[in-house]
Amino acid sequence: MRPTGRLHLGHLHGVLKNWVQLQHEYECFFFVADLHALTTNYDASESIEQHTMDTVIDWLAAGVNPGNATIFVQSRV
Repeated sequence: MRPTGRLHLGHLHGVLKNWVQLQHEYECFFFVADLHALTTNYDASESIEQHTMDTVIDWLAAGVNPGNATIFVQSRV
């Protein structure tokens, strides 16, 4: 998921609910594609780091569990 802004209900119902279920059924790798965010927000790149942290926090709040799935940030690998 690209960290281009705050997550919204569409993310919860369209993606995160599925991820929470899938992490119990398969080996899952979820990553924040912060380098991909530069393709649309290159003129406001100073916000990407904060959006990256906010994205991970929202994932955890929605139920994505780092004990059941691998969570990572693209630029840190």
